[in-house]
This record gives sequence, C-alpha cells and structure tokens, in this order.
Amino acid sequence: MDINSAYLESARKQFLYYKTIAEKAMAQLHDGQLFASDNEDTNSIAVIVKHLSGNMLSRWTDFLTSDGEKEWRDRDNEFNDTYESKTEMLDAWNKGWDCLFNALDNLKPEQLSDIIYIRNEGHTVVEAINRQLAHYPYHVGQIIFYAKMLKQGEWDTLSIARNKSGSYNADKFSKEKAIRNFTDDELDKLNK
Repeated sequence: MDINSAYLESARKQFLYYKTIAEKAMAQLHDGQLFASDNEDTNSIAVIVKHLSGNMLSRWTDFLTSDGEKEWRDRDNEFNDTYESKTEMLDAWNKGWDCLFNALDNLKPEQLSDIIYIRNEGHTVVEAINRQLAHYPYHVGQIIFYAKMLKQGEWDTLSIARNKSGSYNADKFSKEKAIRNFTDDELDKLNK
C-alpha cells in the first residue's frame, strides 16, 4: 500500500475510533445528563454534539470544491441548546459523521496534495484532514470528561483501565511485531 492510501485508511480509522468512544461515553448517561450544563460558560454534551455536527457538515460537504466554512453555517447557533430529544441530537451527530465519512471515502490518494479552502485560507487535503483530526478529538475529550463527571461512578472505561497498564502492555508485547493501526484492537474491544 502506498503512503497516501495508508494515510487515508489511518485517518478514517482514527475518525471512527473517536466517534465510537464518544458514543460509548454518551451511552452511559441517561438522556437528561446529555443536556446538563454546570453553568452558562459550560457547554452541555448536546451542545458539543451540535457544534461538531455543524462543523462536519460545513467542512465535509463539497469538500474538494467549496470553502469549508459554508455561507449557510450558523456557527454561533451551534452553541445554543436547541435539541428537543436525545434522538434529535443523535440524528444530527450521525448526519455530521456520515458527511465526513462519505467525503473521506470518495477521496483518491492522488488528491491529498490538492488545495482546498477554509475561510479563504488554503490547505492541502492532508492539512485539512489533520486540522479536523485535531479538532474533533479535542471535543470528544470534552464529551468523555463531562460524561465521567456526570456519571459519578460505575464508569465503563473507554481506554486502558486504571492500574491495568502492565497487563495491557504484556498483552501487546506477547504478539508478534506487525504493522497495524492502534485503533484496530481498540475498536474491537469497544464493540464487544
């Protein structure tokens, strides 16, 4: 596999990993907790989801042919809690991710050096993907941190469990060296 194809595969797996861990965190909460906010300067999980969905729809719609900051995007409204239900929130979440994966799946390796624009600033396709690979995990981390705080106990860990690094590493080092993406094993564990 050439480096450009490997990059696209790796990026897709990382986006899927962060989508999955956010969903696993949200699934541990009751519906009302998704809309909870500590104060007016704190975004609820629902608001974070709304922002992520808005960003994804703007960035990934017509990814190669139009500016990533669409005229129809209302970014300021993304920070207002307007969802009326968990179902509505998850529908928006999935719509954003579907848009991202559709765009990513239609990219060809030779397009990675093409120039696209976000707010009139040129990015190679690689730079634009990397920008989102930094942005989305930032917000997924917020979702997980807030979910753990709201849950207040009996948290199903989404990564290496506390005091389990030794056994985790022993398992990894017991396997033969191979080229693989770290998300392969992690997604398998999360989906069990």
